[in-house]
Amino acid sequence: MPRTEEKYIVALDIGTSKVCVLVGEVNDRGQLEIIGKGTSPMKGTRRGNIINLDQAIDAVKKAVDEAEVMAGLQIESVFVGIAGDHIRSVNSRGVVSVMGRHKEIAREDIERVIEASKSINIPTELELLHVIPREFVVDGQDGIHDPLGMTAARLEANVHIVTGARTHNQNVLTCVNKAGIAVQEIVLEQLAAAEAVLTHDEREMGVLLMDIGAGTTDYAVFLEGNVVHTNVLPVGAGHFTSDISVVLRTPMEDAERIKRRYGCALGSLVTEDDPIEVPTVGGRAPKILSKHELTNILEPRAAEIAKLVYRDLEKVGLDKEIRSGVVLVGGGAEMEGMVEMVEQVFNQQARKGTPRGFGGLADTVAGPEWAATAGLLLWGFRSQAKVRKRPVKGLAKVAQSFRQWFATSQ
Repeated sequence: MPRTEEKYIVALDIGTSKVCVLVGEVNDRGQLEIIGKGTSPMKGTRRGNIINLDQAIDAVKKAVDEAEVMAGLQIESVFVGIAGDHIRSVNSRGVVSVMGRHKEIAREDIERVIEASKSINIPTELELLHVIPREFVVDGQDGIHDPLGMTAARLEANVHIVTGARTHNQNVLTCVNKAGIAVQEIVLEQLAAAEAVLTHDEREMGVLLMDIGAGTTDYAVFLEGNVVHTNVLPVGAGHFTSDISVVLRTPMEDAERIKRRYGCALGSLVTEDDPIEVPTVGGRAPKILSKHELTNILEPRAAEIAKLVYRDLEKVGLDKEIRSGVVLVGGGAEMEGMVEMVEQVFNQQARKGTPRGFGGLADTVAGPEWAATAGLLLWGFRSQAKVRKRPVKGLAKVAQSFRQWFATSQ
Protein backbone atom coordinates (compact mmCIF):
# COMPACT_ATOMS: atom_id res chain seq x y z
CA MET A 1 0.00 0.00 0.00
CA PRO A 2 1.60 3.33 -1.02
CA ARG A 3 2.27 5.81 1.73
CA THR A 4 0.75 9.27 1.40
CA GLU A 5 2.92 12.34 1.82
CA GLU A 6 0.99 13.44 4.96
CA LYS A 7 1.92 10.20 6.70
CA TYR A 8 5.66 10.52 6.43
CA ILE A 9 8.29 13.15 7.22
CA VAL A 10 11.86 13.24 5.96
CA ALA A 11 14.85 14.92 7.62
CA LEU A 12 18.06 15.80 5.78
CA ASP A 13 21.23 16.91 7.58
CA ILE A 14 24.11 18.10 5.37
CA GLY A 15 27.13 17.96 7.66
CA THR A 16 30.83 18.61 7.18
CA SER A 17 31.76 14.92 7.11
CA LYS A 18 28.54 13.19 6.04
CA VAL A 19 24.94 13.54 4.89
CA CYS A 20 22.27 11.90 7.05
CA VAL A 21 18.66 11.20 6.04
CA LEU A 22 15.86 9.85 8.22
CA VAL A 23 12.33 8.90 7.15
CA GLY A 24 9.58 8.95 9.76
CA GLU A 25 6.02 7.67 9.45
CA VAL A 26 3.08 8.71 11.62
CA ASN A 27 1.39 5.54 12.86
CA ASP A 28 -2.30 5.03 13.66
CA ARG A 29 -1.72 6.22 17.24
CA GLY A 30 -0.23 9.51 16.03
CA GLN A 31 3.31 8.53 17.03
CA LEU A 32 6.39 8.98 14.86
CA GLU A 33 8.16 5.81 13.78
CA ILE A 34 11.53 5.73 12.00
CA ILE A 35 11.17 3.57 8.89
CA GLY A 36 14.30 4.43 6.93
CA LYS A 37 17.73 6.01 7.13
CA GLY A 38 20.61 6.75 4.82
CA THR A 39 24.12 8.15 5.12
CA SER A 40 26.82 9.17 2.68
CA PRO A 41 30.33 10.58 3.19
CA MET A 42 30.51 14.31 2.42
CA LYS A 43 33.53 15.94 0.81
CA GLY A 44 31.80 19.03 -0.59
CA THR A 45 31.58 21.07 2.61
CA ARG A 46 33.93 22.84 5.02
CA ARG A 47 32.87 24.06 8.48
CA GLY A 48 29.22 23.51 7.51
CA ASN A 49 29.51 25.53 4.27
CA ILE A 50 29.13 23.99 0.81
CA ILE A 51 32.34 24.48 -1.19
CA ASN A 52 31.74 21.95 -4.00
CA LEU A 53 28.13 21.84 -5.19
CA ASP A 54 28.48 18.75 -7.42
CA GLN A 55 30.03 16.67 -4.63
CA ALA A 56 27.35 17.85 -2.19
CA ILE A 57 24.53 16.97 -4.63
CA ASP A 58 26.04 13.53 -5.20
CA ALA A 59 26.29 12.87 -1.44
CA VAL A 60 22.67 13.96 -0.90
CA LYS A 61 21.47 11.67 -3.70
CA LYS A 62 23.33 8.67 -2.28
CA ALA A 63 21.98 9.17 1.26
CA VAL A 64 18.43 9.75 -0.06
CA ASP A 65 18.59 6.64 -2.28
CA GLU A 66 19.66 4.51 0.69
CA ALA A 67 16.82 5.86 2.84
CA GLU A 68 14.28 5.34 0.03
CA VAL A 69 15.26 1.68 -0.37
CA MET A 70 14.96 1.03 3.37
CA ALA A 71 11.64 2.90 3.74
CA GLY A 72 10.14 1.62 0.49
CA LEU A 73 9.01 5.01 -0.77
CA GLN A 74 10.09 7.90 -2.98
CA ILE A 75 11.24 10.99 -1.11
CA GLU A 76 9.74 14.17 -2.51
CA SER A 77 10.32 16.81 0.18
CA VAL A 78 12.50 17.24 3.26
CA PHE A 79 13.12 19.32 6.37
CA VAL A 80 16.74 20.46 6.09
CA GLY A 81 19.08 21.29 8.95
CA ILE A 82 21.39 24.27 8.63
CA ALA A 83 24.56 25.08 10.54
CA GLY A 84 27.94 26.64 9.93
CA ASP A 85 30.00 29.62 10.99
CA HIS A 86 27.81 32.00 8.94
CA ILE A 87 24.92 31.71 11.45
CA ARG A 88 24.22 34.85 13.50
CA SER A 89 21.66 35.44 16.25
CA VAL A 90 20.38 38.36 18.31
CA ASN A 91 17.68 39.03 20.88
CA SER A 92 15.17 41.72 19.94
CA ARG A 93 12.07 43.42 21.31
CA GLY A 94 8.85 44.59 19.68
CA VAL A 95 6.07 46.82 21.08
CA VAL A 96 2.53 47.48 19.76
CA SER A 97 -0.74 48.94 21.00
CA VAL A 98 -3.61 46.48 21.29
CA MET A 99 -6.12 47.40 18.58
CA GLY A 100 -9.34 45.66 19.62
CA ARG A 101 -12.32 47.61 20.85
CA HIS A 102 -12.30 45.80 24.17
CA LYS A 103 -8.47 45.78 24.26
CA GLU A 104 -8.51 41.99 24.07
CA ILE A 105 -5.32 40.59 22.56
CA ALA A 106 -6.10 38.85 19.28
CA ARG A 107 -3.95 36.61 17.07
CA GLU A 108 -3.40 39.62 14.79
CA ASP A 109 -1.89 41.61 17.69
CA ILE A 110 0.55 38.77 18.40
CA GLU A 111 1.53 38.67 14.73
CA ARG A 112 2.03 42.45 14.68
CA VAL A 113 4.26 42.49 17.75
CA ILE A 114 6.40 39.66 16.35
CA GLU A 115 6.63 41.58 13.09
CA ALA A 116 7.66 44.71 15.04
CA SER A 117 10.42 42.74 16.79
CA LYS A 118 11.95 41.96 13.39
CA SER A 119 12.57 45.65 12.62
CA ILE A 120 16.30 45.47 13.26
CA ASN A 121 19.13 46.19 10.86
CA ILE A 122 19.99 42.88 9.18
CA PRO A 123 22.96 43.14 6.78
CA THR A 124 22.00 42.52 3.16
CA GLU A 125 24.17 39.40 2.98
CA LEU A 126 22.11 37.76 5.78
CA GLU A 127 18.63 36.23 5.56
CA LEU A 128 16.09 35.64 8.32
CA LEU A 129 15.83 31.99 9.43
CA HIS A 130 13.86 31.96 12.69
CA VAL A 131 11.96 34.44 14.84
CA ILE A 132 11.32 32.65 18.14
CA PRO A 133 9.25 34.33 20.90
CA ARG A 134 11.00 34.11 24.28
CA GLU A 135 8.21 35.78 26.24
CA PHE A 136 5.42 38.35 25.94
CA VAL A 137 4.93 41.37 28.21
CA VAL A 138 1.34 42.51 28.77
CA ASP A 139 1.04 46.03 30.21
CA GLY A 140 4.37 45.58 31.99
CA GLN A 141 3.70 42.04 33.23
CA ASP A 142 6.42 39.79 31.87
CA GLY A 143 6.94 36.04 31.66
CA ILE A 144 3.79 35.36 29.61
CA HIS A 145 4.06 32.60 27.00
CA ASP A 146 0.68 33.02 25.29
CA PRO A 147 -1.13 36.36 25.70
CA LEU A 148 -4.06 35.44 23.43
CA GLY A 149 -7.37 36.65 24.90
CA MET A 150 -5.80 38.75 27.69
CA THR A 151 -6.89 42.36 28.12
CA ALA A 152 -4.23 45.04 27.70
CA ALA A 153 -3.40 48.37 26.09
CA ARG A 154 0.23 47.48 25.28
CA LEU A 155 1.80 44.26 24.12
CA GLU A 156 5.54 43.58 23.95
CA ALA A 157 7.47 40.56 22.66
CA ASN A 158 11.02 39.49 23.44
CA VAL A 159 12.23 37.30 20.60
CA HIS A 160 15.34 35.43 19.50
CA ILE A 161 16.22 36.11 15.85
CA VAL A 162 18.44 33.73 13.87
CA THR A 163 19.92 34.67 10.50
CA GLY A 164 22.08 32.83 7.98
CA ALA A 165 24.19 33.86 5.02
CA ARG A 166 21.97 34.39 1.97
CA THR A 167 24.44 32.65 -0.34
CA HIS A 168 24.83 29.64 1.96
CA ASN A 169 21.06 29.21 2.31
CA GLN A 170 20.68 29.45 -1.46
CA ASN A 171 23.43 26.86 -1.99
CA VAL A 172 21.70 24.43 0.39
CA LEU A 173 18.39 24.88 -1.45
CA THR A 174 20.08 24.50 -4.84
CA CYS A 175 21.89 21.36 -3.68
CA VAL A 176 18.70 19.67 -2.43
CA ASN A 177 16.59 20.82 -5.38
CA LYS A 178 19.16 19.56 -7.91
CA ALA A 179 19.01 16.21 -6.14
CA GLY A 180 15.34 16.21 -7.19
CA ILE A 181 13.82 17.07 -3.80
CA ALA A 182 11.77 20.00 -2.51
CA VAL A 183 12.65 21.79 0.75
CA GLN A 184 9.76 22.16 3.20
CA GLU A 185 11.68 24.19 5.75
CA ILE A 186 15.23 25.09 6.72
CA VAL A 187 15.85 24.67 10.46
CA LEU A 188 18.80 25.67 12.63
CA GLU A 189 20.41 22.42 13.77
CA GLN A 190 20.76 23.38 17.44
CA LEU A 191 16.99 23.97 17.61
CA ALA A 192 16.32 20.70 15.82
CA ALA A 193 18.64 18.67 18.08
CA ALA A 194 16.95 20.19 21.14
CA GLU A 195 13.63 18.69 20.01
CA ALA A 196 15.11 15.19 20.21
CA VAL A 197 17.28 15.25 23.35
CA LEU A 198 16.19 17.93 25.85
CA THR A 199 13.57 17.39 28.54
CA HIS A 200 10.91 19.94 29.48
CA ASP A 201 12.50 20.44 32.91
CA GLU A 202 15.94 21.09 31.40
CA ARG A 203 14.53 23.76 29.10
CA GLU A 204 12.73 25.42 32.01
CA MET A 205 15.62 25.38 34.50
CA GLY A 206 18.28 26.42 31.99
CA VAL A 207 20.40 24.12 29.82
CA LEU A 208 23.22 24.37 27.30
CA LEU A 209 23.03 22.15 24.23
CA MET A 210 26.42 21.63 22.53
CA ASP A 211 26.47 19.97 19.11
CA ILE A 212 30.10 19.02 18.38
CA GLY A 213 30.09 18.32 14.65
CA ALA A 214 33.02 17.58 12.39
CA GLY A 215 33.63 21.18 11.30
CA THR A 216 31.87 23.35 13.89
CA THR A 217 30.51 23.29 17.42
CA ASP A 218 26.98 24.71 17.38
CA TYR A 219 25.34 25.51 20.68
CA ALA A 220 22.20 26.98 22.19
CA VAL A 221 21.03 27.99 25.67
CA PHE A 222 17.43 27.35 26.71
CA LEU A 223 15.88 29.09 29.72
CA GLU A 224 12.29 29.21 30.98
CA GLY A 225 11.30 26.93 28.12
CA ASN A 226 12.70 28.99 25.25
CA VAL A 227 15.96 29.51 23.38
CA VAL A 228 17.76 32.65 24.57
CA HIS A 229 21.17 32.34 22.90
CA THR A 230 22.68 30.54 19.90
CA ASN A 231 26.18 30.61 18.48
CA VAL A 232 28.67 28.66 16.36
CA LEU A 233 32.38 27.92 16.91
CA PRO A 234 34.49 27.19 13.81
CA VAL A 235 36.10 24.30 15.73
CA GLY A 236 34.80 20.75 15.86
CA ALA A 237 35.58 17.05 16.10
CA GLY A 238 37.49 17.15 12.81
CA HIS A 239 40.12 19.25 14.54
CA PHE A 240 40.86 16.31 16.87
CA THR A 241 41.58 14.24 13.77
CA SER A 242 43.79 16.88 12.15
CA ASP A 243 45.71 17.36 15.43
CA ILE A 244 46.51 13.63 15.50
CA SER A 245 47.46 13.69 11.81
CA VAL A 246 49.78 16.69 12.18
CA VAL A 247 51.48 15.70 15.45
CA LEU A 248 51.95 12.03 14.54
CA ARG A 249 52.47 12.65 10.80
CA THR A 250 49.92 10.02 9.89
CA PRO A 251 47.29 10.13 7.10
CA MET A 252 43.90 11.67 8.01
CA GLU A 253 42.05 8.37 7.50
CA ASP A 254 44.34 6.62 10.00
CA ALA A 255 44.10 9.58 12.39
CA GLU A 256 40.28 9.34 12.28
CA ARG A 257 40.39 5.59 12.98
CA ILE A 258 42.80 6.08 15.92
CA LYS A 259 40.63 8.87 17.34
CA ARG A 260 37.46 6.77 17.19
CA ARG A 261 39.04 3.65 18.66
CA TYR A 262 41.43 5.04 21.27
CA GLY A 263 40.61 8.74 21.68
CA CYS A 264 40.12 10.21 25.15
CA ALA A 265 39.66 13.88 26.01
CA LEU A 266 40.82 13.72 29.63
CA GLY A 267 44.14 12.23 30.80
CA SER A 268 42.92 11.38 34.31
CA LEU A 269 40.49 8.83 32.81
CA VAL A 270 43.24 6.80 31.08
CA THR A 271 43.90 3.65 33.08
CA GLU A 272 45.30 1.08 30.65
CA ASP A 273 48.21 2.06 28.43
CA ASP A 274 48.17 -0.48 25.62
CA PRO A 275 50.43 0.40 22.68
CA ILE A 276 48.75 1.98 19.64
CA GLU A 277 50.22 1.33 16.21
CA VAL A 278 50.33 4.53 14.13
CA PRO A 279 50.85 4.19 10.36
CA THR A 280 53.26 6.68 8.80
CA VAL A 281 53.70 8.01 5.26
CA GLY A 282 56.37 7.14 2.69
CA GLY A 283 56.57 3.43 3.51
CA ARG A 284 58.27 3.98 6.86
CA ALA A 285 57.70 1.60 9.76
CA PRO A 286 54.68 2.43 11.95
CA LYS A 287 55.17 4.33 15.21
CA ILE A 288 54.15 2.93 18.58
CA LEU A 289 52.17 5.32 20.76
CA SER A 290 50.72 5.02 24.26
CA LYS A 291 47.15 6.07 25.04
CA HIS A 292 48.52 8.66 27.47
CA GLU A 293 50.51 10.25 24.64
CA LEU A 294 47.43 10.25 22.40
CA THR A 295 45.36 11.88 25.14
CA ASN A 296 48.02 14.58 25.52
CA ILE A 297 47.29 15.53 21.90
CA LEU A 298 43.49 15.50 22.28
CA GLU A 299 43.00 17.04 25.74
CA PRO A 300 44.10 20.62 24.85
CA ARG A 301 41.66 20.75 21.92
CA ALA A 302 38.79 19.39 24.05
CA ALA A 303 39.55 22.00 26.72
CA GLU A 304 39.70 24.73 24.08
CA ILE A 305 36.23 23.90 22.72
CA ALA A 306 34.68 23.79 26.20
CA LYS A 307 36.41 27.00 27.34
CA LEU A 308 35.47 28.98 24.22
CA VAL A 309 31.79 28.11 24.73
CA TYR A 310 31.99 28.90 28.45
CA ARG A 311 33.62 32.30 27.81
CA ASP A 312 30.90 33.18 25.33
CA LEU A 313 28.24 32.35 27.92
CA GLU A 314 30.11 34.48 30.47
CA LYS A 315 30.16 37.37 27.99
CA VAL A 316 26.38 37.29 27.53
CA GLY A 317 25.70 36.67 31.24
CA LEU A 318 24.31 33.14 30.90
CA ASP A 319 27.09 31.10 32.56
CA LYS A 320 25.15 30.95 35.84
CA GLU A 321 21.79 30.30 34.18
CA ILE A 322 22.38 26.73 32.96
CA ARG A 323 21.21 25.16 36.21
CA SER A 324 20.37 21.77 34.69
CA GLY A 325 23.80 21.51 33.08
CA VAL A 326 25.08 20.69 29.60
CA VAL A 327 23.85 18.19 27.02
CA LEU A 328 26.37 17.06 24.38
CA VAL A 329 25.38 15.81 20.93
CA GLY A 330 27.12 15.33 17.59
CA GLY A 331 29.95 12.96 16.68
CA GLY A 332 32.38 14.75 19.00
CA ALA A 333 30.21 13.85 22.01
CA GLU A 334 31.07 10.18 21.43
CA MET A 335 34.71 10.62 22.47
CA GLU A 336 35.55 9.18 25.87
CA GLY A 337 36.15 11.95 28.41
CA MET A 338 34.39 14.74 26.51
CA VAL A 339 31.48 14.81 28.97
CA GLU A 340 33.90 14.89 31.92
CA MET A 341 35.96 17.67 30.31
CA VAL A 342 32.85 19.82 29.91
CA GLU A 343 31.87 19.12 33.53
CA GLN A 344 35.29 20.33 34.69
CA VAL A 345 35.24 23.54 32.64
CA PHE A 346 31.62 24.48 33.40
CA ASN A 347 31.54 23.10 36.96
CA GLN A 348 28.15 21.66 35.98
CA GLN A 349 26.75 18.21 35.34
CA ALA A 350 26.84 17.08 31.71
CA ARG A 351 25.47 14.15 29.73
CA LYS A 352 25.34 12.77 26.21
CA GLY A 353 22.07 13.48 24.45
CA THR A 354 20.45 10.58 22.60
CA PRO A 355 17.24 10.93 20.54
CA ARG A 356 14.04 9.95 22.32
CA GLY A 357 10.35 9.76 21.49
CA PHE A 358 10.52 7.47 18.45
CA GLY A 359 9.18 4.05 17.53
CA GLY A 360 10.12 1.78 14.64
CA LEU A 361 13.86 1.64 13.97
CA ALA A 362 14.63 3.98 16.87
CA ASP A 363 17.57 1.84 18.03
CA THR A 364 19.42 2.63 14.77
CA VAL A 365 19.64 6.31 15.73
CA ALA A 366 20.29 5.86 19.46
CA GLY A 367 23.50 7.90 19.47
CA PRO A 368 24.38 11.59 19.94
CA GLU A 369 25.55 11.94 16.32
CA TRP A 370 21.92 11.41 15.19
CA ALA A 371 20.45 14.11 17.45
CA ALA A 372 20.14 16.86 14.81
CA THR A 373 18.65 14.61 12.11
CA ALA A 374 16.22 12.97 14.54
CA GLY A 375 15.29 16.40 15.87
CA LEU A 376 14.51 17.56 12.33
CA LEU A 377 12.02 14.70 12.07
CA LEU A 378 10.30 15.83 15.28
CA TRP A 379 10.39 19.47 14.13
CA GLY A 380 8.69 18.45 10.87
CA PHE A 381 6.17 16.27 12.72
CA ARG A 382 5.16 19.12 15.04
CA SER A 383 5.23 21.67 12.23
CA GLN A 384 2.81 19.61 10.14
CA ALA A 385 0.58 19.05 13.17
CA LYS A 386 0.34 22.84 13.69
CA VAL A 387 -0.52 23.40 10.04
CA ARG A 388 -3.31 20.83 10.26
CA LYS A 389 -4.74 22.53 13.35
CA ARG A 390 -4.91 26.13 12.13
CA PRO A 391 -4.24 28.38 9.14
CA VAL A 392 -0.69 29.54 8.42
CA LYS A 393 -0.09 32.50 10.71
CA GLY A 394 2.50 33.96 13.03
CA LEU A 395 5.80 32.14 13.06
CA ALA A 396 4.65 29.63 10.46
CA LYS A 397 4.12 32.61 8.15
CA VAL A 398 7.72 33.68 8.75
CA ALA A 399 8.95 30.22 7.72
CA GLN A 400 6.61 30.18 4.72
CA SER A 401 7.70 33.61 3.50
CA PHE A 402 11.32 32.49 3.85
CA ARG A 403 10.64 29.49 1.61
CA GLN A 404 8.67 31.62 -0.86
CA TRP A 405 11.53 34.12 -1.14
CA PHE A 406 13.85 31.34 -2.26
CA ALA A 407 11.26 29.81 -4.57
CA THR A 408 10.82 33.09 -6.43
CA SER A 409 14.55 33.82 -6.52
CA GLN A 410 15.50 30.56 -8.23
